[in-house]
Amino acid sequence: MRALQTATLLVATLGVGLMAGLFTAFAYAVMPGLRRSDDRTCVQAMQNINRAIVNGWFLLPFLLPIPLLVLAAILARNGPGRIALPWILAALVLYLAGFLVTGGVNVPLNNALDKVPTNEGPAASGGSGGSGDPADRSGDLQAARDGFEGRWVTWNLVRALAHTTAFGVLAWALFLHGTAGTAGTGGSV
Repeated sequence: MRALQTATLLVATLGVGLMAGLFTAFAYAVMPGLRRSDDRTCVQAMQNINRAIVNGWFLLPFLLPIPLLVLAAILARNGPGRIALPWILAALVLYLAGFLVTGGVNVPLNNALDKVPTNEGPAASGGSGGSGDPADRSGDLQAARDGFEGRWVTWNLVRALAHTTAFGVLAWALFLHGTAGTAGTGGSV
C-alpha cells in the first residue's frame, strides 16, 4: 500500500508541476513576447497555440492530477501517510481552482479568439475593397485582441499561481509522506 501511495503522490506532483510550469511560462515569456507583436501576429499566434495544445502531451498531465489527488487523499486517509492528508487536500483544492479557471475563462476566451478571421483577403492582393478592406480587418483584429488579451493574461496568472502553489504544497506532502512512519522504526520505511 505504501508503494502505491508514494507512486500516486509522486505522479500527481509531476503532473501538477508540469501544468504550473506551462502556465507560468505563458505568464513570464509567451504573453509578454506577444504583447510586443502587432494585432494580427498576436491573434494568429494564440490561435495556432490553442489549436496545437489540445493533444495527449497536454491533456494527460492536465487531467490526470485530479483523480490521482483524490486517490492520494483516500490512500493517505487510510494509510501510514495520514500526516500528508491536509496538504494533499489543499493541493487538490488549489489544482481544481486553476482547472476551473482554465475551463471557465481561458478556454472560452480561446474559443472566441479562434473565430476571428486573420487572413488578408482579396483587398490585400489588389481586389475590391469593401468589407474586405485591410483597415476594417485591422480594426477587427485590434478589437478581438483587446477583448482577449487583458482578461486572458490576468486569469492565466491566477491559474499559474494556483498550480504553482499546489505544486509546492504537494512537494511538502510528498516530503511528509516520505517521513511518515519512520519515527520509532529505526528509520526504515
